[in-house]
Amino acid sequence: MKTCKVAVVGAGLAGLCAARALNAAGIDLIVVEARDRLGGRILSADEAGLPAEDGFDLGPSWYWPQMQPAMASLVGELGLPAFAQTSEGDVVFERMSREKPQRYRPVAMEQQSMRLAGGTAALVQALGRELASERIRLGSRVTAMALNDAGVRLTLTSGDGSVDVLQADHVIAALPPRLLDATVSFTPEQDRATAGRWRQTPTWMAPHAKFFALYDRPFWRLDGLSGTAQSMVGPLVEIHDATTASRKAALFGFLGVGAGQRATLGDAALKQACLGQLARLFGPAALAPRATLLKDWAADPLTSTAADQTGGDHPLPRDDHWVAGAWDQRLHLAGSETSPSEPGYLAGAVIAAGRAVADILSSMDRT
Repeated sequence: MKTCKVAVVGAGLAGLCAARALNAAGIDLIVVEARDRLGGRILSADEAGLPAEDGFDLGPSWYWPQMQPAMASLVGELGLPAFAQTSEGDVVFERMSREKPQRYRPVAMEQQSMRLAGGTAALVQALGRELASERIRLGSRVTAMALNDAGVRLTLTSGDGSVDVLQADHVIAALPPRLLDATVSFTPEQDRATAGRWRQTPTWMAPHAKFFALYDRPFWRLDGLSGTAQSMVGPLVEIHDATTASRKAALFGFLGVGAGQRATLGDAALKQACLGQLARLFGPAALAPRATLLKDWAADPLTSTAADQTGGDHPLPRDDHWVAGAWDQRLHLAGSETSPSEPGYLAGAVIAAGRAVADILSSMDRT
């Protein structure tokens, strides 16, 4: 049985930030991740949909430095190059199917949204490089946690069905509370109010899907368009220019079709409908992409639960305890949804991770 001071469950941005801070403090830690890659909901992919160092963001892409100083500080500390989201040109609005889409000159934005060169996965890669490989365990799901005299006993299940045990003084659960409740059994059980709160907290972006169309050139810019569009017709409800810092041209949009209907229609029909819409909005050149990508997060069991198939409300910031009772001093939640500010966003993950690490270090100092 392997032991450590702190087990970090989840290797998304929150988990990696927590691991980085613990490592800097000299704390013995192990990161446990159910996926076979780092990043969690951060996924930058190539034309084939595979993780890439210079990819398209199938998960979160933007951050706002002025409104989110924690995120801006992290990007600065890691020395990552960033660039502004393309907004130059007209915006297209599609109100109804029987009307031609209209072009408008956009109003200047108060806060500039930024993206990272190489995709948001550049964050993951930079944070991962700061951790020794022996501190990271991929492809292992935490299926149970039990309190004992030494701390917390975690049961880990690998993809081949093998089971292992990890003993830790403290656990940072860096995953959405709803997913934690649905996938991990606790001994003793969480009290009713705590478990209910976890289940009622929406997992940000879990019900949603993103579609990308990749092109040889950003043809819409030649027509004076920004690549930004809004539609009340669909299937895409919000569209943006997704061209990378390395000038790989793309458009992306959020689907307004519900998770159940997406599953019924299938990827091929959805992609065809999305391309048809892009042609309505940006012209016939949109019908000839190099490739298309569709990431349905509602179909990802390591992100979404049955409760996430509908809804999509943004989690509300709450600055109180997420754990109570017997687990209070051993389990610390750090998923972005638990952040007291910017919950659900990348910045929320950074803030929640910092709070969890601070709680653990304070507890160790008291001991």
